[in-house]
Amino acid sequence: MTRRLKIEALERTAFAPFGDVIEMDGSKNFAINGGATIRYHDIGRIIAAPQDGHAGISLARSQPLPSPLSIKVLERHPLASQAFIPQGQRPFIVVVAPAGEQPESPDIRAFLCDGTQGVNYHPGVWHHSLLALAPDQDFVLIDLITQKHNCDEHHLAADAQPVLDFAQLLCD
Repeated sequence: MTRRLKIEALERTAFAPFGDVIEMDGSKNFAINGGATIRYHDIGRIIAAPQDGHAGISLARSQPLPSPLSIKVLERHPLASQAFIPQGQRPFIVVVAPAGEQPESPDIRAFLCDGTQGVNYHPGVWHHSLLALAPDQDFVLIDLITQKHNCDEHHLAADAQPVLDFAQLLCD
């Protein structure tokens, strides 16, 4: 029997085993620049060993995938954290499983990012590729730029692939 993933609201406590939620709401903040700017401080930690490369900022443009979607492959980055911050305040979905040798189907979870939130996966956390809900959805990507191997993929067995149905969330 195929397991359907429930899409949960992205909240710090629920997402903590997988990484950081990057958002202004509820974050420590203070005024800077003579009061003209509010800094939302230390929201996520970039975790990377400097001898393995450098933390880099990239941009990514993603397209929606068909729904319902069988979760066939998850990836992880063992050497560093990886953050995705949406541009244009459009919602997207993240699918994650705890760090470990390989992801187990019952441990896979899905979260709806409301468009004002980003995520920072901790090193080794299994995750699906970006799941945009709108065409040409842009993200700021912060991760380790390295020549070392930093991306493992795990292909789930056909009978262990949960299904994610997000058709009702797709944006035009």
